[in-house]
Amino acid sequence: MTKIRPRIPSGFMELLPQDQIVFNKMLEVIKKTYELFGFMPIETPAVEFTEILLTKSGGETEKQIWGIQKGDGSRELSLHFDLTVPLARYVAQRHEELTFPFRRYQMQKVWRGERNQKGRFREFYQCDIDVIGSTNVLIDAEIPSVIFEAFKNLGFPNIMIRINNRKILNGFLVYLNCSDKSKDILRIVDKIDKQGKEKVAEELEGLGITGDSVTKILDFIEIKGNNEEVINKLRSLKVPLPLFAEGLAELETVAKAIEVFGVPRENFKLDLSIARGLDYYTGTVYETLLKDYPEIGSVCSGGRFDDLAEYYTDKKLPGVGISIGLTRLFFKLKEAGLIKSKEGVPSKVLVANMGKEFVNENIMAATELRKNGINAEVYFESEKISKQFKYADRLGIPFVVIIGEVEARKKAVTLKSMDTGEQNIMGIDDVIKLIQK
Repeated sequence: MTKIRPRIPSGFMELLPQDQIVFNKMLEVIKKTYELFGFMPIETPAVEFTEILLTKSGGETEKQIWGIQKGDGSRELSLHFDLTVPLARYVAQRHEELTFPFRRYQMQKVWRGERNQKGRFREFYQCDIDVIGSTNVLIDAEIPSVIFEAFKNLGFPNIMIRINNRKILNGFLVYLNCSDKSKDILRIVDKIDKQGKEKVAEELEGLGITGDSVTKILDFIEIKGNNEEVINKLRSLKVPLPLFAEGLAELETVAKAIEVFGVPRENFKLDLSIARGLDYYTGTVYETLLKDYPEIGSVCSGGRFDDLAEYYTDKKLPGVGISIGLTRLFFKLKEAGLIKSKEGVPSKVLVANMGKEFVNENIMAATELRKNGINAEVYFESEKISKQFKYADRLGIPFVVIIGEVEARKKAVTLKSMDTGEQNIMGIDDVIKLIQK
């Protein structure tokens, strides 16, 4: 029989159990953080009607979605490529059943037919939060506190949340008489970290923007300083447009309130180069970096939008939200050596096998440990004790319980610490107390 080579498609991540445990723990940490702030879970189908997915955008999105071909050859169904469009459909469809402002979190896989490259996945987890049905910019200030808390709980508190407001950017482009090309300009400006100033200038000129306007745009997005200085420099431009003034007022309110929400000043800054290339952002926008590992790139992004579900309902549904791309984040952290898989092994105790005559004692010991919330597994194979120690060591199981003739006679166990190599005979109750410390 011809054997088929086992393999998976490129752009899909598959983990060993130890890594999967760490990944699952990261999911759980993010979930608990979201719930800490009152966000409620939803889950939408992986499959949506194709026409639903393509309402907010066609073109490039249409090329990226994975269609599902049914037996009759039709492709009316597709896998969702993000969680924002399903949320829009969900809120429009269930509007009468929901309470607004609607605070939701959603942690699911999404699928994109992206060009395959290292660290870019075609199947990946997104961990989203959104507040729908409110225009209050204090919510925009609360979002960074969720981001800060999530990454602190994940073990990466040294983050930088970069914040801007699209109204300021759009107002400035109106002031320069470039508003007809604002979408393209914002997409180009958003790439300045990756492409550099000269390349951005070249692309802006390629749009037909005059050299003077290109210079003003670049000078504008390079405004630096602490938060007060950035606000004052923007105010000193004296741009005579309500849209600009509104964005500036919102940005100032957000900057002041973020500190009240408990985010240290060293963990956020106003950054006018953050544009977020997606068209539907209309107000506050966010990008987050790990300060110690900037090469990883953005680890969390999002922003405010005027009307989430405009394609599905006449009801005005403004909102603000962010997304953590966990699959990419995990891959980058693993690649940088920042994730230790052994720490994620679930078993705390391995009950060794000292012979079939002690099987019942082994099972009872493991059962007693589990009753007390201690993860335990029994080694059932007949192997030398050295091989069983090696098994525990390879999996990172910190303790081994041994029950042989002496232990059975004393109704006790020997507990071996795999970290120190120390062994002591004690009762199972003492084992439980020691491990639960």
